[in-house]
Amino acid sequence: SGKSTIAKLIIGLLEPKTGDITVDGIHLDEEHLYDVREKVGIVFQNPDNQFIGSTVRDDIAFGLENLCVPTEDMEDIIQTYAKKVNMTEFLDHEPTKLSGGQKQRVAIARVLASDPKILLCDEATSALDPQTTKAILELIKEINRDYGITVVVITHEMSVIKSIANRVAVMENGKVVEEGDVYDIFANPKEEITKKFINSSSSLSNITKLIENKTIIPADCKLVKLTFTRDSVGSATISKISREYNVDVNIMLANVDVVNADALGGIIASIEGTKENVQRAIDFLHESNVKVEVIRHA
Repeated sequence: SGKSTIAKLIIGLLEPKTGDITVDGIHLDEEHLYDVREKVGIVFQNPDNQFIGSTVRDDIAFGLENLCVPTEDMEDIIQTYAKKVNMTEFLDHEPTKLSGGQKQRVAIARVLASDPKILLCDEATSALDPQTTKAILELIKEINRDYGITVVVITHEMSVIKSIANRVAVMENGKVVEEGDVYDIFANPKEEITKKFINSSSSLSNITKLIENKTIIPADCKLVKLTFTRDSVGSATISKISREYNVDVNIMLANVDVVNADALGGIIASIEGTKENVQRAIDFLHESNVKVEVIRHA
């Protein structure tokens, strides 16, 4: 779709055919290429392809040497960022013999030592196990918070986006088709490709299997998908419509995600009752800031 291409454009490995790129106020062109590259650090997908030094210490020092940092100042910088990524005790180890998570920590330390304004993470966790992925994502969040570094994360994993992103852009066929606040995108996706991505990471997508089993969902009910955003999650809306509008609500599937530290709830339920009461119940849900999508009419 062009995700990695964008990273290469930002760091100047590719030249755009049209348009302009500005990084931290500097126009990216041949004249200012190295000025931009001094401000951008990158961590790749495969840790084994990133190492330059024979030890962790040498590897972290690589960028400092290129920036002509005085030798007497290097050790303090190396110690600072090795400590930040919890790799101080491994400074004299050979990088290629570390675990996958440790290798990524070394790569991150090397980038931070050069004091970048932007950190590019190109599928930086896709080769790691879930527990290590979580630890690396927490580290990236800390870096963003503690150092004020803009982090550009390239990924196709919804869990990564939910964990650390503030804003998200969705790409298809080389174009950005949808972008905005990450919570808003997950709560109200507009493009079909975005809906497919989000549904793929939700247990609610299993409703298709339930519909095929006609004995589970009564034929005379209205099947709906309810989305509870930060404005409605936690309220007793389901019990209210059952009690006040004399309808039966049967919850088929339920899911709660945490997106950028906010809860986003989803329920697929059948609503049974008279046509008038069902519509009144749905109207109440709308008024209560619950998004209602009718999957199947009675």
